[in-house]
Amino acid sequence: MTRRNGFILVAQIAVLCTAIGVAVATSTAADWYPIELVLLLFILAVGSDMLTVEVRGIRVSGAFLAIVLAMALLGPAAACAIGFVSALIDAVMSRRTRQQAIDNIATWSFFPTAGALLADTMLSDATPSAAEALSFAGVVLAVFMATNLLNFLMVAGVQALRSGLSMIELTRTVYLTVLPTEFACGLLTAGVAFSYGHLGVGAVGLAAVVLFVFQYLLRAGVQAFERGEELSERTHQLAALQVGLLNTVLQTLSMRDAMTARHSAAVARYAREVARMLDVTDREQDLIHTAALMHDIGKFIFPDSILFADRKLTDDEWEIVKLHPEQGAKLVQRIEGYGPVAEIIHSHHERFDGRGYPSSRVGEDIPLGSRIIAVADTYDVMTSRDSYRRPVSSEAAIVELRRVAGSQLDPVVVEVFVEMIASGRVAFHHADAEDFERELGFDRRVEDYARPRVAAA
Repeated sequence: MTRRNGFILVAQIAVLCTAIGVAVATSTAADWYPIELVLLLFILAVGSDMLTVEVRGIRVSGAFLAIVLAMALLGPAAACAIGFVSALIDAVMSRRTRQQAIDNIATWSFFPTAGALLADTMLSDATPSAAEALSFAGVVLAVFMATNLLNFLMVAGVQALRSGLSMIELTRTVYLTVLPTEFACGLLTAGVAFSYGHLGVGAVGLAAVVLFVFQYLLRAGVQAFERGEELSERTHQLAALQVGLLNTVLQTLSMRDAMTARHSAAVARYAREVARMLDVTDREQDLIHTAALMHDIGKFIFPDSILFADRKLTDDEWEIVKLHPEQGAKLVQRIEGYGPVAEIIHSHHERFDGRGYPSSRVGEDIPLGSRIIAVADTYDVMTSRDSYRRPVSSEAAIVELRRVAGSQLDPVVVEVFVEMIASGRVAFHHADAEDFERELGFDRRVEDYARPRVAAA
């Protein structure tokens, strides 16, 4: 046994002894009357343990309802005794380890005692028949929720200490998951306590129905949560696979032709900033960035004689070059949800005057992302030293961009691009591998791909 576990064990034994000592010290004959009520609540507590639901190693038992009724209708001694014995029977039946058994027995002795004392304080010595009915039901609900929280903190706290799990994470995945159902059960428990003032012990028979409904709702809620977590995990895995395939293609392209891959990363950086300056949505910025990063992915179809050519291409070779937007779009479109990205890639070599390829689209009929990429593409090809042509200065490239604005390129996008370059806010270092990896942004794109999408109306 580790020192930490030894400390926890000593603390749990101290908690158990304190609960029993307080229960004994405050015990009165009224705590055990009527005896048939004590027996009924004991049977409910022990029997409902058979319907226990487990969430992240923390067990949620229907016995809670019976214990809270004992707190409100009996007193500290009876509530502590029912909690202690039901936890002890559960430990034997479930073959718990000594450590687990002590944890459960200590918890299920302490919170019933504390809850019963709280109920006594709130009721100010009034009995259910003497207190106003709604006020009494309100007290039962308040005690239910307070002791439910205390129970969770005791169980989760020990688990967090032993396993190193985060209390925040346990609260989110366990307590908040079952909280709506627990609140509903608290209302039902208050209803049973309310009925006790009118129906006597017979009202406790309603508790059996309440327990069944509670456990059914709780089990359904937990199963739905676990299915949701499993679906989320599988969606993330699928996203990692799908996006990972594209990243692998890009990395492979980088190994085959580092210039083209780094050029794509530079275009992506420029394109995102221009899109931001044009006040498009964050979602559109991401689409344009992704499309820019992959706009030349269709160059995989090029043989080395074309990809690395340092001569004028033949007509036949040029026809092959003109296929790469379509081929790249087809590749990207195979990934679910990447249709808009594929459309941008498909049109990135269209010209503003309609003389581009592959579809001869004109002006604003060309997707905005494609028009942005066309400007960034043209600029980077002219200025990059990572190129098969002699680079020109940024100033000379800007002059050329403005010359072809309105014919080859969108004039509005050109002016925004020039403003961006003049500001000096954005730059890309072709020789820097980190710049390339940063633009790939694998983890960010996986998260984006896995994010739920709202269907269009």
